[in-house]
Amino acid sequence: MSNIGRNPESGIAGAENTARPESSKSAKGQKTRGGRYSDVQGAPRFPVHLPISVKSQGGASCTESSNISANGVLFQVDAEMPVGSLVDFTISLPAEVVGANVDVKVDCRGRVVRNFEEDGRRGVGVVIDEYHFGRR
Repeated sequence: MSNIGRNPESGIAGAENTARPESSKSAKGQKTRGGRYSDVQGAPRFPVHLPISVKSQGGASCTESSNISANGVLFQVDAEMPVGSLVDFTISLPAEVVGANVDVKVDCRGRVVRNFEEDGRRGVGVVIDEYHFGRR
């Protein structure tokens, strides 16, 4: 398949790369050119807000995604989720969006690769190690 007319980062035809370079550090896992974390942010992120149910060592909760990429998801939680901890979560894709009769559930297993505090809530970046589509 040809990449002519495609954004090299997203692969989407006609999409332009509008990312602005940010600060850079060279160590693995730290920010690199474009403000990305080299080990987990190799895919473009999309500001998609979908319901997520989370199960971790800190308990179970419901939240919403802040953004999603092919590699992972960013969401806010009330419980502490340390970097490296394992997380099971389910992303709900609304039936009307995916053209199905019922919502599609994506069951995921991943690990926390970033955490931060913003507006009094904890945010976590989770890389997706495994996923499975299901309908309920």
